[in-house]
Amino acid sequence: MAEAKKTTIVLFSGDYDKAMAAYIIANGAAAYDHEVTIFHTFWGLNALRKPEKQSIAKGKLEAMFEKMMPRGADRMGLSNMNFLGIGPKLIKKVMKKHNAMPLPELIDMAREQDVRLIGCTMTMDLLGLDEKELRDDIEYAGVAAYLGEASDGNVNLFI
Repeated sequence: MAEAKKTTIVLFSGDYDKAMAAYIIANGAAAYDHEVTIFHTFWGLNALRKPEKQSIAKGKLEAMFEKMMPRGADRMGLSNMNFLGIGPKLIKKVMKKHNAMPLPELIDMAREQDVRLIGCTMTMDLLGLDEKELRDDIEYAGVAAYLGEASDGNVNLFI
């Protein structure tokens, strides 16, 4: 039997459209029987945040990061044409018109296809993010784990 192909994606961006691209590629690769890993670091962790506020004691700097970062994939801004927050509403309207799947559903689909979603523990420490603030169905690891996956990867992307 042929060895499974691997696709790894580093999701660094916290932009809705870039995260969508990462998840569209991930779901496509999984549909083609690739083992897929998405390593979320820095602003890409926002795609994994729960939309509801979690009651967690934080220092001032961590609390400031919490307030400044969007809670959940559906609240992320666009990389271009954000228009003070109106851009995401417009793109979501266009997506709905064309029956395109929104980011939260793409993330759920990825999990249904056994795509590994990994939160970068070093970045979580830097930004003061707690596991309770992120989705329950993800893994946590450092850069060494990503590099282990990427070294065997057939496709490695940085978004």
